Amino acid sequence: MLYLIIDILGAAAFAISGVLVAMEKKLDLFGVLIIAFVTATGGGTLRDVLIGNKPVFWMLNPVYLFTILGAVILAILFVNQLKYLRKTLFLFDTIGIGLFTMVGIEKGLEAELAPPICIVLGTITASFGGVIRDILCNEIPVIFQKEIYATACILGGVSYFLLAMTPINSAYSYIVAILIVIVFRLLAVKFHIALPNIYKVKK
Repeated sequence: MLYLIIDILGAAAFAISGVLVAMEKKLDLFGVLIIAFVTATGGGTLRDVLIGNKPVFWMLNPVYLFTILGAVILAILFVNQLKYLRKTLFLFDTIGIGLFTMVGIEKGLEAELAPPICIVLGTITASFGGVIRDILCNEIPVIFQKEIYATACILGGVSYFLLAMTPINSAYSYIVAILIVIVFRLLAVKFHIALPNIYKVKK
């Protein structure tokens, strides 16, 4: 049950971030719906294809489609109340990667994959919906820029497996790992923490 709740919350958060990007680009209603959909499902779809889960997750449970549609409607209705779109987009995007990192890891565990592969799946689940969104909206994906993104997912995944080695309840380990991803990315952006720039290193 906790897993399903986390998955649905992640889909809603990413759908809203997709709506905000699409509206900034002044897309029509159909464009907004498509961007919201691929943002919410892109990473999970790639993950399921990689591990051979077919049909992919959103085809098996209509709750995902209803969640995305509901998130799109809410975001459109209240977009005028979102005074700082960039900050709002960043917040929902960050919440989304925290939630989806653990969803991907859980899928890897269900497939009986090794922890490092589970962390890779978690990072793919969390990151690639945003990658597809940015490409469709003619932006350089955040994951390929200096801003901490995938690194936060990896840190959260590693933290989860370390916590799993302790007596802590698995539900608490889930929640703590999600918070680590969210907090680490928030702090990284606030204090301008970034990976080294390869071009500066060469100079």
